Amino acid sequence: MSANWRRIVVKVGTSSIAHPGGSIDLERLDRLVRQLSDLQRMGCEVVLVSSGAIAAGRGRLGYQERTVDLTEKQALAAIGQGVLMHMYEKFFAEYGQAVGQMLLTREDLEHPQRRANAGGTLQHLLRWRVIPVINENDTVANEEIRVGDNDTLSARVAVLAGADLLVLLSDVDGLYPGDPHRTPGLQVLPLVEAITPDLLQLAGGPGSDGGVGGMRTKLEAARICLAAGIPMIIAAGSRPGVLREIVGGEVPGTLFRPPAQVSAAPSPQA
Repeated sequence: MSANWRRIVVKVGTSSIAHPGGSIDLERLDRLVRQLSDLQRMGCEVVLVSSGAIAAGRGRLGYQERTVDLTEKQALAAIGQGVLMHMYEKFFAEYGQAVGQMLLTREDLEHPQRRANAGGTLQHLLRWRVIPVINENDTVANEEIRVGDNDTLSARVAVLAGADLLVLLSDVDGLYPGDPHRTPGLQVLPLVEAITPDLLQLAGGPGSDGGVGGMRTKLEAARICLAAGIPMIIAAGSRPGVLREIVGGEVPGTLFRPPAQVSAAPSPQA
């Protein structure tokens, strides 16, 4: 294990744990849980920021339509958040790992007292070797109090937790210098040390159909992390053993590294 990456926040997008039709993919969920449990046994402190509540709600109701109305999303999240957490509790229990749920809004991260309360809860869970499972409180969050997407939420949680690393598991395997669908043969950028206007131009709009954020939200998350001196990695959630590779010192994706940590963080490897 990399001695510099003891406390790790892992964000998993809806596309990494759900079927294309919207319901939760139990096989993918089990692979994720097994890796996170392994990291805990290796001595890491793990925080999971998980999307998927709306997808879980769709699956429970057999709701196939693409949801765009905020109140419908909130209602599906109200159904799905309990379903999703029950799944996490069941799968983690198979590996002897306890979990605790935290649902946050932007106010929880920005109001001084509420931020202190959230931080205190997070620290206690980590001290008890419990994996916090964090999501935005979609059932009550409107545009005024939303963090906006779980990429941004995970970056703010990484800062709140004093994390050594943020890992964004996605349906893409890193940041490309262009659109790999339009330009075959492009290679992932292995290392980024600053979020420049040119990089932001590479980012498109929303990502996969099941999620909210695209590459632009991931770059905004990287901006938050770099400003706080926290490295961030974008990697493919479908890659077997991806988290074990990362704690072993490899970077199977794009590493966003604060310049001050050039000598501390490992060199990216394909």
